[in-house]
Amino acid sequence: MDGRGRIAGPLRAERPPRPEDRPEQTRRRPVPMREPAPASRTALLFRRLTVRLGASRLGRRGASLLAVAVIGGFSAYGMVLGGHVEEAREFVVDLGDVAGTMAGFRVKQVNLSGQNHVTPQEILAAAGIKSTTSLLFVDADATRARLEEMPWIASATVRKFYPDRIDVSVVEREAYALWQYNGQIQVIARDGMPIAPYSDDPRYVSLPIVVGEGAEKRVGEIVEALARVPPIRDQVRAAILVADRRWTLKLRNGIDVRLPETGVADALVELADLDRDKKLLTRDITIVDLRLPDRVTVRLSDSAYEARMQLLKAKAKAKKGGAA
Repeated sequence: MDGRGRIAGPLRAERPPRPEDRPEQTRRRPVPMREPAPASRTALLFRRLTVRLGASRLGRRGASLLAVAVIGGFSAYGMVLGGHVEEAREFVVDLGDVAGTMAGFRVKQVNLSGQNHVTPQEILAAAGIKSTTSLLFVDADATRARLEEMPWIASATVRKFYPDRIDVSVVEREAYALWQYNGQIQVIARDGMPIAPYSDDPRYVSLPIVVGEGAEKRVGEIVEALARVPPIRDQVRAAILVADRRWTLKLRNGIDVRLPETGVADALVELADLDRDKKLLTRDITIVDLRLPDRVTVRLSDSAYEARMQLLKAKAKAKKGGAA
């Protein structure tokens, strides 16, 4: 009875239509489903802890965070005991990102500035910033240090803005010269840091070339010395560091100029004066030796030497005949 003298109807839900009862054109084809993988022990433990703690005063979010902390602590402790310290560190960082994301601190915006040769993807990879990174666990100093390990980056600034933004500003090194060693050519900065392999980029074509072991560390001294004498600089094809003590200049016309260990700038000025007054570097010579402070030694080419010897013999013969 329903309280008014009427008999209540049966409490039975209406049967939903079956697929075979629907018109042919409205039926959906079944999609094969894969068997779900069994939950891991860690996942089951996390679920049980979350359910039990969620019923307490912590609430659902607090229960999830506490469960992450408990499971993560035990897991990291086990990894350390097993000797997997680096894996444990990475695991703790990932776990912290999960907790930070649950708390609403997932990084949603990254502002980059100052990059030219380095791509945004390379910066993010070096900084360790991913789509799951939590701002709470970003170490700005450590991130800056990792960025400054990149060859192109001279300095970097990393700033965090809560709840979800990071600003990264970088200052790149400038391509200063080309360094050839062991058959490889590298683009180097003023401080000698190799920053990129050489390519046909037009920006690299006019860079000075230094050759030899240790030449990259002393590139500044020879480039700056040559910059003071443009007539000589424009004729230099490469500067070779010999025994980490002195430089030999290879000119475009094939002449070698041997510079002293000290007083390089003065030697280059002297060479420029000789070339201006005596046209020294346009003569048929192979070596100009400036290593001694009180003299300049010149070596003739083989053809010039042979021609000179023939001239001297002719003069000696003529002199002998005149005396007779």
